[in-house]
Amino acid sequence: MEPLSFFVVFSIAVLVRCSDVKHENVDWRIGQNFSSILLSRRRAVEQMDGDARNDPITFNTNLMGYPDRPGWLRYIQRTPYSDGVLYGSPTADLVGKPIIIEITAYNRRTFETARHNLVINVMFSEEFPLKFQAEFFIKNMNVEEMLASQVLGDFLGAVKNVWQPDRLNAINITSALDRGGRVPLPINDLKEGVYVMVGADVAFSSCLKEVETPQNQQLCSQEMEPVISCDKKFRAMFYIDWCKISLVDITKLVSVGKERPDPGSGVLPDIGEYSPPSESLKSRDYFSDFLITLAVPSAVALILFIILGYVMCCRREGVIQLVHHSSIQKSTKELRNMSKNREIAWPLSTLPVFHPVSGEIVPPLHPDSYKTTSMPLMQTQTNLQHQTQMSQQQTAGKWYS
Repeated sequence: MEPLSFFVVFSIAVLVRCSDVKHENVDWRIGQNFSSILLSRRRAVEQMDGDARNDPITFNTNLMGYPDRPGWLRYIQRTPYSDGVLYGSPTADLVGKPIIIEITAYNRRTFETARHNLVINVMFSEEFPLKFQAEFFIKNMNVEEMLASQVLGDFLGAVKNVWQPDRLNAINITSALDRGGRVPLPINDLKEGVYVMVGADVAFSSCLKEVETPQNQQLCSQEMEPVISCDKKFRAMFYIDWCKISLVDITKLVSVGKERPDPGSGVLPDIGEYSPPSESLKSRDYFSDFLITLAVPSAVALILFIILGYVMCCRREGVIQLVHHSSIQKSTKELRNMSKNREIAWPLSTLPVFHPVSGEIVPPLHPDSYKTTSMPLMQTQTNLQHQTQMSQQQTAGKWYS
């Protein structure tokens, strides 16, 4: 449904004890400027005979007979030591229907409560809806600050100087958090930001249309601030994010409403009496279907299991490789044992070598008993010294011819 003009009904909600619930009627006409509904913490404490300075007070608001507020009605209270604010934009189908909001105040120190019923009557105005609507995003304001009548009036005055309309009204005010914004860091007095939609009866001014120029659109795509000639008229109090401004001409909007189908009377048509099937139906034998469903897959699985077992147990190449490797080891050991018992010429790699320092011939070291036949091609310094000592004790002709 199309939202109606933002209701701003300036009313201090006087809260009384639960035993004496008070009803208060609030009327406003759609399309006119109003203030917000303020839930006064001080008045609530006075009704509960508490300490107005030190008692923490919280408010709970709900539609009578329901656990929560209507979807179009929002409530905010920063701390238990601040006032609460009700704000929102009712829809057109609420015109003429009384809306009863139950407001309950809780004293968190004494646990006392006070209750007040607020009756809201939405009335239609012939001036609504305004044809041209613009939505501004103000970066340096929170929603409760913007709902103050003086601040909202200053903003509408700045917009009126830029737009120059005959009639200018606030249509909606929404916190940036309700639009998916993030909570700002608690540094440098950062604000959440607030969206303010205003409506007028004349076309948009040239200053507002500067946002739609290709140059400014390119700057916005690069996350840079566009150049707007009338920004200085807002800069004194309001920091406008011109990349998030929205200009809507409702006269050019195309209606996309779909026709609802006829729900009908909800009674099924008369198609006669129900005729159940006769008892003479032949029974069906499902045994063959059971065999096909269970026996065939089982037989296939069994065949595959037999083939896999044969390959794994009877055709293993790893067993042949192990037997072959074992026979090679046995042959190698036998050859080594046989080589110990015969005298043959030593390989060239085991012939005498020269000492790297003295230049003398150094005989290779051949132990009488060894387990391996591998001989080092290079001698370490320790082996060379040991071999030098041995060469001094033996004759040189004994080692070569």
